[in-house]
Amino acid sequence: MFALGLETDVLADRVAALGVHRQHRRADRVVTRRGLVLRRLAGDADGLDEHRIRARGHAGGLDRFVERRAWAGHRSRQRRHVLDCAVRHPRRLRPCQAFGVRLFNTGRVLAGGMLVCCLGLLACAPPEPAERDGEQHREQSDEGVGHAGSLPHLRVEVINVLPHDRSSFTQGLELADGTLYEGTGTYGGSRMRATDPATGAVHREDRLPPELFGEGITVEGDRIWQLTWQEGVAIERDRASLRELRRVGYTGEGWGLCHDGARLVMSDGSSRLTFRDPATFAPTGEVTVRAGGEEVGDLNELECAGGHVWANVWHTDQILRIDPATGQATAVVDASGLLSPQERAGADVLNGIAAVPGTDEFLITGKYWPHLYRVRFAPA
Repeated sequence: MFALGLETDVLADRVAALGVHRQHRRADRVVTRRGLVLRRLAGDADGLDEHRIRARGHAGGLDRFVERRAWAGHRSRQRRHVLDCAVRHPRRLRPCQAFGVRLFNTGRVLAGGMLVCCLGLLACAPPEPAERDGEQHREQSDEGVGHAGSLPHLRVEVINVLPHDRSSFTQGLELADGTLYEGTGTYGGSRMRATDPATGAVHREDRLPPELFGEGITVEGDRIWQLTWQEGVAIERDRASLRELRRVGYTGEGWGLCHDGARLVMSDGSSRLTFRDPATFAPTGEVTVRAGGEEVGDLNELECAGGHVWANVWHTDQILRIDPATGQATAVVDASGLLSPQERAGADVLNGIAAVPGTDEFLITGKYWPHLYRVRFAPA
C-alpha cells in the first residue's frame, strides 16, 4: 500500500478474511505515537486525551494506576469502542496499514493516498534499536514501581522454559494433577483445553460458541469454571472431559478467576475482587485492591496460592501479590525481560499464572507467547 509497499487489494482481502466482528480491546496493540497521530488527524479530541493518558501509563508500572484512576469508572464503556485505526486481529496487519485500507475503500483515493504516505513515514518507520527500547522499558518500569512505596519488590527467577501454543490468546491458566488447563479468548477462537505442560501436547479441547469470548478459569474439584468477557455467563465444565455442564449468569465483566479452597475469587478489570460460592457462583463479598494507599485497577488473570491472590495487571509486566482479607497489595513482581525483542514483536501482554502444587514455583506466560516459564518469585 503506497509507502508501505503492499498492494491495497491484497490488504483488503487480508482484512476481510479476519472477519468484521468486534475483538477484545485488550488484543489491540498499544502504540502510543501512532495512536496520537491518528487521533489528531481524525479530529477526535476526546479520544486524543484518552490516548495521551494511555501513553503516559504504557510503561507498565504502578504509576499508571494513579494516572488512570480518574477515568477507571468508564473502563467498560471505553473498552467497547475499538480504535478506528486498529486492526481487529493484533497479529496480522499493523494499525497504519488497516487505516489506509479503510480510507481507500471509502473512495477518497487521492486524499487517502497522501495521508497514508504521511502515516507510512511516521508510524511505519523502523523502530529504534532493541537495546534502547529495553533500557527505556526498564527505566519506566523502575520508576513506576517506586510509587508502591515500601511494597516489597520481587523478581522472576526462571527455572525452566517450556513450549506454549503461540496461537493461544491466554486468559486463564491452572495446573492440577500434572495437567495444565488453559482458557483462551477472542470471538470465534475461544477454547478450553487440557495440555501436557512439559511438551505442550493437547489432551482434550472444547471450543466455545463464536458469540462467547472466553476469559479466566479455575479448577474446583472435579469441575472447572470458565468466565466470559461481556456476555455475563460463567460456564461450569466436567474436568475429565471438559464437557459443558451448565451456565450461570453474573453481572458485569469477567476477567480472572481462581479458587482459594473455600471460595472463588473473580476480577472484572477494575480494582475489585469479588468472592463467589464455588457451588452456585453467587457473590458472597468483595474487596478493593490498593497499593501504597491508591486503588489498583486493570486486575486481570488470577491465581490463588499460599493464602495470597496473585494478579496480572493488564498491559504491564507486573504481577501483584494481594492479601484477599484486606485487599492490600503485599508485593509486586517484575516479570519484564522474559521475551527477546524478536519474540515480543509477535506477542501480546503478560497474562497467565499457575501455581505448581507442593512448591513455591509458578508457570507464567502471555497472550500469543511462544513459551511457558517455570519460575520462582525471589526478592529483588
